[in-house]
Amino acid sequence: MTEESLSGVGGRLRSLRTQRGTTLASLSETTGISVSTLSRLESGQRRPTLELLMPLARAYGVTLDELVAAPPMGDPRVHMRPIRRHGALIIPLTQKATGIGAYKYILPATDHPAVPDPRTHEGYEWIYILSGQLRLVLGDEELILHPGEAAEFSTRLPHWMASATADAVEFIALFGPQGERAHLRARPSH
Repeated sequence: MTEESLSGVGGRLRSLRTQRGTTLASLSETTGISVSTLSRLESGQRRPTLELLMPLARAYGVTLDELVAAPPMGDPRVHMRPIRRHGALIIPLTQKATGIGAYKYILPATDHPAVPDPRTHEGYEWIYILSGQLRLVLGDEELILHPGEAAEFSTRLPHWMASATADAVEFIALFGPQGERAHLRARPSH
């Protein structure tokens, strides 16, 4: 926390208390913080600490950021570094190292149909087709997904993907290594 943010905490605490019509005594009962400490916090005579601010944030139903008027977060844009793997261009859309990751895949156009080579691994995948047609092999089933269609599946099931036509295919994929689920819609090709 910056000094500027901390210096304004007392006024924000006093304002919250008066807006809610709460007395120092009742706030002391709720938080377990002495009346004198609460009074010194509001007047700026006591430096706010995490141990003091957490029960106050709970009592007022606000976040710590709201109490200290934390500056806004930095640039939220994801700086994407494309990855090339097995001819595909994979563009990470999230920066998270854990949990569900989002990716844009561009599978290249092919002159001849590829031979499926299904693989398995831990996790769960959800895909949404943006353009082109995706040939998706899941176990013994083969699907053709068109723009606007989605599919989800456990990656423990043998799976393989490629363009279904001579054109490239683009899709968004959400992948969760722990098996998180997202949404489902797929239809078999007939």
